[in-house]
Amino acid sequence: MRLPLLTVLGLALLAACAEKDKAVEHAESAAPIAAAEPAIDPVTGLKMTGDWEVVRGNCTACHSAMLITQQRGTAEQWLAMIRWMQKKQNLWQFDPGTEGRIIAYLAENYPPAAASRRAAIPQDLMPANSYSTNN
Repeated sequence: MRLPLLTVLGLALLAACAEKDKAVEHAESAAPIAAAEPAIDPVTGLKMTGDWEVVRGNCTACHSAMLITQQRGTAEQWLAMIRWMQKKQNLWQFDPGTEGRIIAYLAENYPPAAASRRAAIPQDLMPANSYSTNN
């Protein structure tokens, strides 16, 4: 029995699709599920998640959001920064709920990062300093 050419091609295509589906299923089950990064506000650069609008409304009234996004800290460190701004920069007092939301957002979205500076070059690898009196 001879099958028409279109039937043979159709069966081959179905078989190929079935194999591709199996490969995709296997890849999806083997790959860890990565948490999606929140969208970034195109105006401020803040991560658009949680209470980002509370942070935008309170913090960018005095300074650029870039000052926020380039900082990192724990909740305690962010609170210390807020207290410093209140003491030295005339930042107003927040009600406890608002302050808690701001600190939680900052600590979650801008936590401490690994040190990014390289280690100092050992003294024995440094060139001689022609201006030093210790040579």
